[in-house]
Amino acid sequence: MSDKSKPLVYVGMSADLVHPGHLNILREARKLGRVVVGLLTDQAIASYKRLPHMTFEQRKEVVENLKGVDEVVGQETLDYVPNLRLIRPDYVVHGDDWRQGVQKQTRQRVIEALAEWGGELVEVPYTPDISSTQLNKSVKCFGITPGQRLGSLRRLIDAKPMVRLMEAHNGLTGLIVENLFEQQEGRRLEFDGMWLSSLTDSTAKGKPDIEAVDVTSRMRTLSDIVEVTTKPILYDADTGGRPEQFAFTVRTLERFGVSGAVIEDKIGAKRNSLFGAGVGQVQASLEEMADKIQVGNRAKITSTFMIIARIESLILEQGQEDALRRAHAYIDAGADGIMIHSRQKTVDEIAAFCAEYRKFKKRVPLVAVPSSYNSVYDHELQEMGVDVVIYANHLLRSAYPAMLDTARSILLNGRSKEADDSLLSIKDILTLIPEGDWL
Repeated sequence: MSDKSKPLVYVGMSADLVHPGHLNILREARKLGRVVVGLLTDQAIASYKRLPHMTFEQRKEVVENLKGVDEVVGQETLDYVPNLRLIRPDYVVHGDDWRQGVQKQTRQRVIEALAEWGGELVEVPYTPDISSTQLNKSVKCFGITPGQRLGSLRRLIDAKPMVRLMEAHNGLTGLIVENLFEQQEGRRLEFDGMWLSSLTDSTAKGKPDIEAVDVTSRMRTLSDIVEVTTKPILYDADTGGRPEQFAFTVRTLERFGVSGAVIEDKIGAKRNSLFGAGVGQVQASLEEMADKIQVGNRAKITSTFMIIARIESLILEQGQEDALRRAHAYIDAGADGIMIHSRQKTVDEIAAFCAEYRKFKKRVPLVAVPSSYNSVYDHELQEMGVDVVIYANHLLRSAYPAMLDTARSILLNGRSKEADDSLLSIKDILTLIPEGDWL
């Protein structure tokens, strides 16, 4: 049993992958007194980098069983100060690697807070040849199980103020979404997952977007993507087909580890929503859609798979009142999320829907797809109450003009040299997918 008369020592950590560097810090902390670990929550970690592999509860169980740890408390932000002022430790122990870089300001705030009651910062020399980044890269090479991937979208929605998904239609575009990131003001910017669009999947296969590509064919595309990625996938299920067909699709997607499916409230021959009401699109009755949601929920094997109901009322010019009435009904039927769609060039009708939606007593995550109203920033959608934003077709739309220009250049010039400036080098294309990642 720990001696509560000893000095109090605070150690903040993520502890997703515990390595000898962490253990060394805990050993040094133990020499000073009673050790309290401030374990960063999923929300705190997701605010600056990828969601941790393990949930907060799993990480907490690991840290509680490490030698020298007396207590584990949640740290809700990257900023230590709220916890420090609550606990008022005698010491804070941290590795000396935060004197430079993005954590430099965090360190200074810790020093200023400790000065309020005479506490002391103790910095432990960085353990050489240990890199959490490299360990994460090694783990990533092994991939992810379907079960781990399946629940990751719900975790992200719970952890982040805004989840951003980008369409992927093959393994290569999946790798772009998986690996692309930028650093901005100390934050890591990246897409959180993939949208498997029926439009881009059909178009990439040279087929019209009329459900000409069946579920079996789409599962082949999905298989190519899940083999080379780890991020969550949201599947565009169009209307879902007949209720029994949708039940089969749900089971199939769960086996692949897909996080959820979106079904739209339309019936009959599929036409892309952005054509609007002028091409004979028919909206399903509220009761038909509610029944399909319930059938999908009964088909679920897991509780983490999400069925998201896409409302076409604004697309089909049925008005806000109809859209809001359907949102209430679909939530009552068991929808895990609501997607509100619009083909207007401005965000106004989406903003109006969001304003009313925020008044609902019972809400589920709200999804928006700013393909037409693309001047709106995702942070503005977040402020309106949108939880997930989908960039639904942009990789394919950017690839086609580039490929067309290259083909035209070769055709007109009788050689490929003129296209060189817009191409990857032969060396780059040969090494784009390192063979070592599979060994």
